[in-house]
Amino acid sequence: MNANLSKYIEVILTKEINAERKIILQPLIDFIQEKVRYQKAININFICTHNSRRSHLAQIWAQTASVHFNILNVNCYSGGTEATALFPKVIETLANAGFESWKLSENENPVYAIKYAENALLIVGFSKKYDDVFNPVSDFAAIMTCSQADGDCPFIPGAEKRIPITFEDPKIADNTSEQNEIYEERSLQIAAEMFYVFSKISKNEN
Repeated sequence: MNANLSKYIEVILTKEINAERKIILQPLIDFIQEKVRYQKAININFICTHNSRRSHLAQIWAQTASVHFNILNVNCYSGGTEATALFPKVIETLANAGFESWKLSENENPVYAIKYAENALLIVGFSKKYDDVFNPVSDFAAIMTCSQADGDCPFIPGAEKRIPITFEDPKIADNTSEQNEIYEERSLQIAAEMFYVFSKISKNEN
């Protein structure tokens, strides 16, 4: 891991997950554990309405957590019910946590390259629909990260499992004095929950 990110992970690991959220997270733990048990690829698509904030944070933190706990064959994706743009404050918040990133394009829906370690594969971040060619078409868990997408998409084609794990939208703080604090708070919540999920996975099941 990047040095600053390693320090941030120490903070993540001190965060407690309450009993209600543990119940919400358990179906994702079960999905991952079953894949590990049968040595199958673990494909997870985090879905939100605009694929601009929460779904990207969940994708990136889940991928990072899988590496931290050495859970192999994990592929994390994100998508929306519509494509907009990855909100720049998300990239800034991740940078503050220790991720490196590069902006690869300057169009209305820019593409970012994000790395959690020097020798890691790049995570490519940009807004896209959940069924974009960049994402898996079958054998994946669809994680609904916002209540609107959860309500609007009762069925996700190709999803092996559909799991609602919703988070409050940090967008509520945009253009306010609390924006930095709210984005950091939401990122840390998502990180702590994704690290909790992967901490519960046993690698020794047959």
